[in-house]
Amino acid sequence: MKIRPGNIFLNAVILLISFHGYSQRGGAVKFPLAGEPLLVTDTTHEHLFASYYGINSWSKNQRYITVLQTDVKYRIPLETDTATLGLVDLRTLKFIPLAKTTAWNLQQGCMAHWLATNPDSVIIYNDLRNGKFVSVIMNVFTKKEIKILPYPVAAVSPDGKEAVSFNFARLRITRADYGYGGNGQDPKADVAFPENDGIFLMNLQTGDTKLIVSFTQLKERVPAIKNNGIEYIGHALFSRGGSSVFFLARSIPDWNTTSFTVNTDGSNLQPCFPDGWGGSHFDWLDDRQLMITAAYNAKQYGHILFTVGEKNYKRLGNGLLDYDGHGTFSPDRKWMVTDTYPATNGREQNIFLMDMKSEAVLSLGRYPEPVEYKAGWRCDIHCRWSPNGDMIGFNSAHSGTRQVYIIKLAGYY
Repeated sequence: MKIRPGNIFLNAVILLISFHGYSQRGGAVKFPLAGEPLLVTDTTHEHLFASYYGINSWSKNQRYITVLQTDVKYRIPLETDTATLGLVDLRTLKFIPLAKTTAWNLQQGCMAHWLATNPDSVIIYNDLRNGKFVSVIMNVFTKKEIKILPYPVAAVSPDGKEAVSFNFARLRITRADYGYGGNGQDPKADVAFPENDGIFLMNLQTGDTKLIVSFTQLKERVPAIKNNGIEYIGHALFSRGGSSVFFLARSIPDWNTTSFTVNTDGSNLQPCFPDGWGGSHFDWLDDRQLMITAAYNAKQYGHILFTVGEKNYKRLGNGLLDYDGHGTFSPDRKWMVTDTYPATNGREQNIFLMDMKSEAVLSLGRYPEPVEYKAGWRCDIHCRWSPNGDMIGFNSAHSGTRQVYIIKLAGYY
């Protein structure tokens, strides 16, 4: 691994955790052997994984990954900007175009998911059709649309039968880099807590959709909104077993964040942290335990593991992961991979692998982001695991263009 010039102390720490693993509990830690990052996309266009970090981008057989191709570079996409959703064949590194979409962004793609009901050939993704944001189920080999559903997907259940949705038009006016351009939904911009909007649960077989959490239910559970602001929902994720959903409720212009879990039938809505802790990025370890990056005790940001409904908050990483990163667990839950935002010194973004048992941390590399990407069109690393846990994919612009890379892990334990 190449260690770039910069802070001498930081470089020393990187070297230590790169080649030996670091554990305050003592004893050797056996990490997988990480290969050099493999560029799998063509640099004549910009490319990114076609979904948010932590969402599986691989077919079950691990031959194909879902990728977006675009020529939008140093700006937030407009409703007139079309991206090409496609597959990269990891045997040939060929990009296979599937469809065009205008319901996408540079942070979460078009929220493409492989459906567990047919995980080697069927995907779902978001699009704008007839003036409405929808989701489309497609067979990637025939390129035929199987079904068009009435709401865009934000997260899909592990069994591939349900999805949760929220208002991407409202998100566009509250967090432009995560919403979709165009009026594909009513943003209800003049209502702080609309009664008929919030988290929707959609049956992917029938398209039947119901509101399981409304904004009015959140009103007394979140900090008061000032200056004529509005509440919005930005991120959501099903638990490993699919029985509940974690989501973040936020407000503008205050930028308050409250994290919640709720059962898929709408019952047992509960906050996860005290006000002031906020919350940013997260993953489920199982059906009860979650990791989230938040301001622990309203002071130091860290990767925090906790059990839903209990106050057993634990900072992970023995002090090495005390920052806001995009952490996600390996399929067997033995490892967590996470990243950093660009450092002030050289704009370097780091990837770290943590052993869940010892909390030892291994560096998987440092990737400088060009200053031209410093805005809402930034290129976050956004690591994600392959289904077998022997590959980690990520986005990076360290070569000067936004591209997709894969790190192969040998000797995976």
